Amino acid sequence: MRFPTPTLSALLLLTSQSTMASAADPVVGPVKGSLVVVGGGTLSDSIYQEVITRAKGGPIIVIPTADELPTYDQNAAGASSFRRLGASNVRVLHTYDPKVADTDAFIAPLLNASAVWFGGGRQWRLVDAYAGTKTEAAFKAVLDRGGVIGGSSAGASIQGSFLARGDTQTNQILVGDHTVGFGYLRNVAIDQHLLVRGRIFDMFDILKVRPELLGFGCDENTALVVDGDDAHVIGASYCAIYDGGFWSREGSDEKNLPPKDRIFYFLRAGDKYNLAARKVVE
Repeated sequence: MRFPTPTLSALLLLTSQSTMASAADPVVGPVKGSLVVVGGGTLSDSIYQEVITRAKGGPIIVIPTADELPTYDQNAAGASSFRRLGASNVRVLHTYDPKVADTDAFIAPLLNASAVWFGGGRQWRLVDAYAGTKTEAAFKAVLDRGGVIGGSSAGASIQGSFLARGDTQTNQILVGDHTVGFGYLRNVAIDQHLLVRGRIFDMFDILKVRPELLGFGCDENTALVVDGDDAHVIGASYCAIYDGGFWSREGSDEKNLPPKDRIFYFLRAGDKYNLAARKVVE
């Protein structure tokens, strides 16, 4: 049977529909699933609860590898807090060996996971252990199934495409010998411990060499929660946004602002931000 040749108008309609579908996809955040990006420190129960709620009763896998202790028990890196708050299926999963991380046996607990939580430490250790392995792919698959990936401190920075403070010698080098994160947020660099450690100007070291990136950093016990390109702040303090613009609750007309390449602003709990538009949602 011969099928009729599509008309030009039909082809244009199909092309238009395809373009509209792809345009609807997030350009910065995950296409499916959600992220909880935490600035480190001692966390309120509400932040752990955010992950538990989004996991919808499914298994939560805790990854403590950034801390580089010799061994970890099943209470490491916040696992005990998840259990205390009612999560019944929590497992700590760890290796420093990328050969182990590339095995089917190691990734088995991740195959039905609804959440992954990365603990604090040094983010480059997560790269050395998991980048390019079946485990890294299994992390991403949790998002692709509609799950949640969260993390605090190093576990926040690893979620960006650019790995802030990824130097093996010192965390004071912003552009170090590891610069590629796991990329759940595309074209983004993420800092942490922002106010407590006086890091509010450090992001500019990254933006000098990678000015196209969107930068943000959260203070301790504060998180940016991301669904697609929609983000909002939860927690006790502030997240700083480095997008080349400025926003303030009282406007900016009468403010003496620095140049675009030295400017940032703060968002607090409840504030919303569109990652694709790089704009506060008022």
